[in-house]
Amino acid sequence: MTISQCLPHDSGHLHVTGRAHYVDDIPVPRDCLHLAFGLSDLAAGQIKDIDLAPVQNAEGVVAVITATDLPFANDVSPSAHDEPLLSDGRVHYIGQPLFLVVATSHHLARRAARLAKVEYISHPPILTIDEALEKNSRFEDGPRIYSRGDVAYALPKCAHHVSGRFEIGGQEHFYLESQAALAIPQEDQGMVVHSSTQHPTEIQHKVADALGIGMHDVRVETRRMGGGFGGKESQGNALAVACAVAASKTGKPCKMRYDRDDDMLITGKRHEFRIDYTVGFDDDGRLIAVDFVHYTRAGWAQDLTLPVADRAMLHADNAYYIPHMRIESHRLKTNTQSATAFRGFGGPQGMLGMERVIDHVAHYLGRDPVALRKLNYYVAASAPKAQHQTTPYGMQVQDFILHEMTDDLLKTSDYYDRRRAIDEWNATNPIIKRGIGFSPVKFGISFTLTHLNQAGALVHVYQDGTLRLNHGGTEMGQGLFQKVAQVAAHVFGTSMDVVKITATDTAKVPNTSATAASSGSDLNGMAVKDACEKIRQRMAAFLADQFGKQIEDVNFRDNQVHIGRRVLSFKKAAQLCYEGRISLSSTGFYKTPDVAWDRIRGQGRPFFYFAYGAAMTEVAIDTLTGENRILRTDILHDTGTSLNPALDIGQIQGAYVQGAGWLTSEELVWDGMGRLRTHAPSTYKIPAMADRPDTFNVSLWGQENPMMSIYRSKAVGEPPFMLGISTLMAINHAVSSCGKLYHHLDVPATPERVLAAVERVRNGL
Repeated sequence: MTISQCLPHDSGHLHVTGRAHYVDDIPVPRDCLHLAFGLSDLAAGQIKDIDLAPVQNAEGVVAVITATDLPFANDVSPSAHDEPLLSDGRVHYIGQPLFLVVATSHHLARRAARLAKVEYISHPPILTIDEALEKNSRFEDGPRIYSRGDVAYALPKCAHHVSGRFEIGGQEHFYLESQAALAIPQEDQGMVVHSSTQHPTEIQHKVADALGIGMHDVRVETRRMGGGFGGKESQGNALAVACAVAASKTGKPCKMRYDRDDDMLITGKRHEFRIDYTVGFDDDGRLIAVDFVHYTRAGWAQDLTLPVADRAMLHADNAYYIPHMRIESHRLKTNTQSATAFRGFGGPQGMLGMERVIDHVAHYLGRDPVALRKLNYYVAASAPKAQHQTTPYGMQVQDFILHEMTDDLLKTSDYYDRRRAIDEWNATNPIIKRGIGFSPVKFGISFTLTHLNQAGALVHVYQDGTLRLNHGGTEMGQGLFQKVAQVAAHVFGTSMDVVKITATDTAKVPNTSATAASSGSDLNGMAVKDACEKIRQRMAAFLADQFGKQIEDVNFRDNQVHIGRRVLSFKKAAQLCYEGRISLSSTGFYKTPDVAWDRIRGQGRPFFYFAYGAAMTEVAIDTLTGENRILRTDILHDTGTSLNPALDIGQIQGAYVQGAGWLTSEELVWDGMGRLRTHAPSTYKIPAMADRPDTFNVSLWGQENPMMSIYRSKAVGEPPFMLGISTLMAINHAVSSCGKLYHHLDVPATPERVLAAVERVRNGL
């Protein structure tokens, strides 16, 4: 049995020895050409004149391509067709590709790209949320509104009210492998593209459009990525299309990779948000009415902003039932990088707004914030079905387990004794203040665009008893391939050493969805299971007939096939089936059931199920410098019946640290001209090993998923990211100990912001 075993990552030994191949490691012919974009250094305006002669005459340059040279579609947008590969004369942000250099080496291409002489007609850039609102610069005609109850009626009648404004910064993906692509021209206008992408089918589609050919002429392969986090869902389109266009033009393989500075300057980030809130509640702290206004800074192109902002609205309730709730969302267009998918896909911003509300109300009432959270939770799954409550978008919450999970975590983390000890510490230590924070997670699992909830697979069993399988998911270090291989081994009752999982390939499995929305294992695991069960059924029927048994008498386990009392090795069984002319190859398919979503009305069931989690974090802050340290974190996370606990715990740890980094140190800074100033490791601070908690306890809840997911497991890619919110809640507690006022600490809570908040609280400002 391979399900629920702690097995190592299938490529772990390759990662640690440096033998894992990424796009930049693929051997290429000596005549392979290399590409680089020439980039805009203006945020908004028109190109008045561009002199490319110095570029064309530079060493090693083979060709220079502009928008007028493109054969067909000048578009790399994932959906809205508003993102040209190369500027059409208009300039939208600093870092926008203006032209493409094709040269004999990577470094010669980059050097030549800097030699262009560009004259602009400058326009005033729109850089901030306030400027976008003033200019009515947005991606939808007006705000999107989801609501339940009657906030306008209920809010004034509440006994107590608080309100506030919360600024939430963006985040750089900072994957270890930067964006990369390689295009190899084939005969009869065909093109093979190797791309570091989470969405090979989208790459296939965009390349076919750009070249004016059918998708059947384009094959996209992705063996692995060196990290993605959503940043390779749509941002790889530009490189793949550029390589394909240049390869078609020159007839030679073409390769492109971004250096780190270029990657950070060109590509999109997590969406910045501003959240305004007004809350009404009773004497006990029960929330009656909440009015949210979300302002989303989307950047210059739409990209995936609409579904990101939608998901932020869908998670604005987080774990709490609020009778009257209104969420208003503005999607604002600015002259900055086009914000894109990032782990959580808007969910973190929506949840963070609600956790700020709970924290504010608890401070106002002088109540324990954990008790206030529990008071406002949805009704437990164990309650009678008639008592189950619905979300603001009309989905019934039937599986809510955070009551039990919270009680368990409070006990194992020794919360109450530690909080008393922290309060005693803060009363006698004026410089170093400590804080403890709790945050729960209720995260919906499925693509909100319903048709994306599908997956395919292709499985072969060879006559020697080995298996080779392929599916539409992509491996970016998260262990998806290992989990899906475990599914195949489990179906056939074999050991893992006979299972080989191959690179994601659009020629093997067509029309795939992106590996995103935490659905990789759910979708592809089920598709592989379907394919394997078809083959197993054929094998069982043949072997039962051969040995005069019923099909029910045939069992696959322990690398053997048991046919009544007769036992064959799996290898022998496969050989007999081959010799009996039984098909040992099958496709598999899965579509998520029971999901339907109307984003215009804001009603439906957008998610198949919810994944839950809870975290307790203790921090210390220095009130003289604003610096902070995470001292201890305790996490209890819901993975259902885990497919691989070791991989899941690794995902939880990494997600928490990444979430804490977003909330504390990862600050994106643009200057007044629209130039990104934090564009390298020297100016952008991601958390390192020393930033992880000194004590880091992670446990899995272990209760099976009530929904029929793959072996009753639950998704674990995105949900634990939001556990990092407990870090901010702990910092809030530490800052609050410096005085009586609520501090309105924005994100990221950098030392500068923490120090300023401490000063405001101490001075009563």
